[in-house]
This record gives sequence, structure tokens and C-alpha cells, in this order.
Amino acid sequence: MDGGVVTFIVAVLIVAVLVFVSILLTGKRGYRFNVTTYQTKFLEIENKLRQDNPASFISTVIEADKLLDKAMVEMGVSGKTMGDRLKKIGGRFTNLNGVWRAHKLRNMIAHESDTEVSYKQATNALAIYKQALKDLGAI
Repeated sequence: MDGGVVTFIVAVLIVAVLVFVSILLTGKRGYRFNVTTYQTKFLEIENKLRQDNPASFISTVIEADKLLDKAMVEMGVSGKTMGDRLKKIGGRFTNLNGVWRAHKLRNMIAHESDTEVSYKQATNALAIYKQALKDLGAI
């Protein structure tokens, strides 16, 4: 083989390895969601929230939290729990503290039987979850 051909092959292999390593390190950052599906699901959640139905305050917060977690899992964000995934992807959110507050509200609902949620808390949490899903490109 000619020296130029060998150099070319080595260069192509080096570039291929660098591209592969880059993909592994960055994960699925360019992930494309089925936006219509996420928009439809979030709209269903929003439409369940009724000011005259306190049970809807709780269920909509839980469902919105699940939807955000599903989006992070679908993106390939690793972690055993949603909290673990939030720690890894936090920089992608315009209101990371708000996402944590909304998720903590969900945890209180799930783990403390006497948790009461107001309509205002539920609407605030839904707004935060909506923005978080926008930040990820899911809606």
C-alpha cells in the first residue's frame, strides 16, 4: 500500500473513534420527541384540573411529574429515580429550583397521606412542569 493511503485510513479511523466517543459522552442531547404526543398528554392533564375538585389538584401534579420523568427517561438521562435524573440534567431547565419544588410537592403527595394541595399550588406546579417540558423540547 502507498503511504498516503495508509495515512488516509488512519486519519479516517481516528475521526471515527472521536465521533463515537463524542456521541457516548454527550448522550442523546439531540433527541427528538413526538411533540404532538407530549402536547396532547399535557393538555389532558391541564384539562383535568378543576377548581371545584381538590382531588384533581393532587392527580394533575402527579401526572405532570410522571410526564416530565418519562421525557427524561426517553432522552436517555440515567438515574434510578427522578431526583437522580434531575441532578444530571438540571442545567437544561430555565427554572431548576421550580422543578425541584414541584417534584418535592409530588413527593409529599405520594409519601405523606395528610398532604393538602391548593388550587394555586397545583396551577403553579403545572406551569413549572410545562416550562420544563418545553425546555427539553418535548412540547
